[in-house]
Amino acid sequence: MSIELKEMQALDMWRLAVVAGIRRSAPDFSQRQMAVLLSVYLTPPPHTVRGLARSLGISKPAVTRALDRLAGHQFVRRKVDEDDRRSVLVQRTVRGSVFLSEFAELIVAAARDSGAG
Repeated sequence: MSIELKEMQALDMWRLAVVAGIRRSAPDFSQRQMAVLLSVYLTPPPHTVRGLARSLGISKPAVTRALDRLAGHQFVRRKVDEDDRRSVLVQRTVRGSVFLSEFAELIVAAARDSGAG
């Protein structure tokens, strides 16, 4: 499936989705936090702080701060890697899956409302 978007349509679609999220009292994440969350859910595991930092091109402390916020909402959890006890794995949660599924629905609705879909 492929759709063509003009720049202003894409921005309006993003605006509509964000506004809908605000109206639903969704957590207010920074772009960095959302990028970490989406990376955990949309790329194959396993995920580590080091791997996320490398793939996103940001520092490990920045990833750790984002994960702290996401874990506070129970959207991710950390678990010690049994194969390498020095490493911590970042795991998905049901609550995070539900949040992203609902946010995806907002994006689909925004695309429909902006005339993109």
